Amino acid sequence: MVTRTVRDMETGQAPDDKTLRYLKALVTILTVTMILGFLTIVGLFVMRFAEMNRVALPDQITLPDGAVATAFTQGEGWFAVVTEEDQILIYSRVTGNLRQRIDILPE
Repeated sequence: MVTRTVRDMETGQAPDDKTLRYLKALVTILTVTMILGFLTIVGLFVMRFAEMNRVALPDQITLPDGAVATAFTQGEGWFAVVTEEDQILIYSRVTGNLRQRIDILPE
């Protein structure tokens, strides 16, 4: 392999074709490696997100008469519905019965 010194660069001598082909091969290999690495990371993300547990939502929620749901949240053994009337209705996940009603006070 031919090496060039700083003095050779200052005199304006261009690197030979063999060195340029070597550099081109290195850049091509690096590009292919980066593309394959990126595709591997994307594939791992897709597989990981597909394995995540899906949220188990209740099939049906019976709200009190006139109540309109605006938000939903859940915890271990319960789920809650926030209504337009500024109430939080907490239901049992096992029985589906209303466990608690919380009024949200205005400021």
